[in-house]
Amino acid sequence: MTDIAHLRKSYERAELDETRSASAPLQQFERWLHEAITAELPEPTAMTLATVGADGRPSTRVVLLKRADARGFVWYTNYESRKAQELAVNPQAALQFHWVELERVVRVEGRVEKTSGEESDAYYQTRPLDSRIGAWASPQSRVIPSRVVLVTEAALIGAKFLLNPPRPPHWGGYLLVADRFEFWQGRRSRLHDRLRYARQPDGSWLRQRLAP
Repeated sequence: MTDIAHLRKSYERAELDETRSASAPLQQFERWLHEAITAELPEPTAMTLATVGADGRPSTRVVLLKRADARGFVWYTNYESRKAQELAVNPQAALQFHWVELERVVRVEGRVEKTSGEESDAYYQTRPLDSRIGAWASPQSRVIPSRVVLVTEAALIGAKFLLNPPRPPHWGGYLLVADRFEFWQGRRSRLHDRLRYARQPDGSWLRQRLAP
């Protein structure tokens, strides 16, 4: 195996301090997301979603952020997948954005709930046709004998619904209602900047610096 112990880099692109960060975490997130999009980073809305099952075993996967506002963070998926099953028994989750080129990480924690059927319908209709068919064809997280199963099912679904497949009943959105954010900016000598925002009982946000 290649020796990886010596692989490291010096983080020197930017800094993050209390005087120049936003007082509210959503504003700070929107600022950094805008900078990631403007910098034309690959997949700036990709985020790692961490969940924990009934057995206490954590799992992660990458999903795409589709909306972030005062309500929370929204993504869409199969409601019969492993992550959905884990959220059903433990509706607490964490999200992580890693914008490598900007030397930044954002972590978001909170409670998860399903979006409304109307909201899921509206987003589903904006998806490309092959993605809408794929939502029907894939029994996500289940064991299948080969890729032929997916291709065959997609062909059957396409023939059945033609150009207008409805949203599958097992597919829709989730909303994470955030109660904690952490913003990480890489700095020289591993003395990184970390700011945590924690929601208070009155709805305000407490911003604190954490040691790296």
